Amino acid sequence: MKLLVIGAGGREHALAWKLARSPRVSRVFVAPGNAGTAREDGLANVALAGIPGLAKFARKEAVAYTVVGPEAPLADGIVDEFTAAGLRIFGPTQAAARLESSKEHAKSFMQRHGIPSAAYGAFTDAGRAHDYIERQGAPIVVKADGLAAGKGVVVAMDANEAHAAVDRMLLKKEMGVAGNRVVIEQYLEGEEASFIVLADGRHALALASSQDHKRLLDGDRGPNTGGMGAYSPAPVVTPGVHARVMREVIQPAITGMEKDGTPYTGFLYAGLMIAGDGSIKVLEFNCRLGDPETQPIMLRLKSDLVTLIERALEGDLDQVEAEWDTRVALGVVLAAHGYPDAPRKGDAIRGLPAPAEDSHVFHAGTVLNGKDVVSSGGRVLTVTALGHNVRMARRRAYEIADGIRFDGMQLRRDIGHRALAGGRR
Repeated sequence: MKLLVIGAGGREHALAWKLARSPRVSRVFVAPGNAGTAREDGLANVALAGIPGLAKFARKEAVAYTVVGPEAPLADGIVDEFTAAGLRIFGPTQAAARLESSKEHAKSFMQRHGIPSAAYGAFTDAGRAHDYIERQGAPIVVKADGLAAGKGVVVAMDANEAHAAVDRMLLKKEMGVAGNRVVIEQYLEGEEASFIVLADGRHALALASSQDHKRLLDGDRGPNTGGMGAYSPAPVVTPGVHARVMREVIQPAITGMEKDGTPYTGFLYAGLMIAGDGSIKVLEFNCRLGDPETQPIMLRLKSDLVTLIERALEGDLDQVEAEWDTRVALGVVLAAHGYPDAPRKGDAIRGLPAPAEDSHVFHAGTVLNGKDVVSSGGRVLTVTALGHNVRMARRRAYEIADGIRFDGMQLRRDIGHRALAGGRR
């Protein structure tokens, strides 16, 4: 069979790579893809414009089903249009995808269905937002309501930082329409984890837990980014916590979406804050896989992803289980000079290794310039490796990363530090 993956990042490279490993798949098309997907066995990039063009291609090539990687096409209604055209596609409808495309909508949904989350206020008026910050105090979290490519969240440790974030979003319009409304939330203490499931409208199948690193610099310092690295599994997600997340977050979300008339099919990502006592609150819902969490998760997945997605499309996810490599997977993001504010493009990349059984370099912001691979975005590569524990996976990932070179390359040197500090060696 032939499949189509929508997107151009590291998440999409990892998805397409895993799908292509199924013996049932002859070709995975990636639209538009990157230099990594262009060079990967079993994958082929396709340059297509707009949802109608993608649908036409899927029909022409007799694509068995399409998998949507990033959030923007989901918010634009690609699932609705493909479904109306009689094409199979894995992802939530436009209405269901509001769980990610509007943070205020997500907070209201969680409140309505008893899903634990931080106290909040939502504002379009800057003055009222500033008054709320003054009443609540800091630390406090300011979020753009709409999609902002992972850059719409400010964790303000003092009131001045929070006020400045409100002004940038509501007055200076630095986030565009995504910042026309802000959601201001209570600051939560604890350890973050990413909990991702496949959903079929009624049932959910959990993927391996993971944890990412949002700050640019070692020690969780510097500005927030889309993610500088991740590892799986996340030790903080103990079996007890896992059961609690399924019971208190995932199943109420799936049931709530059905009750609201927007049944949810696709990947559902719950960003969690786990307190020291094991209690859980949801920081955000995303309507797709995380990036860079997908890369280590896919490296660990032993089951046929093609079959898991088919079961989700058929509505019988409760009939299957996922099998995982017992090893730890850890991914290190190599980012461009100037990331996250003004990433430089066009730097030639050298030293890319061949794939190995215990590692894979997934491309994100790359393009081909003749035979050369050059940078084309902020997060350029995710070097991902397996090891029998966190320390071994990290050593292997950095060993590979140290052999890759491009001008201005940025990377954190402490991916996995929380797991190591917690005693998982």
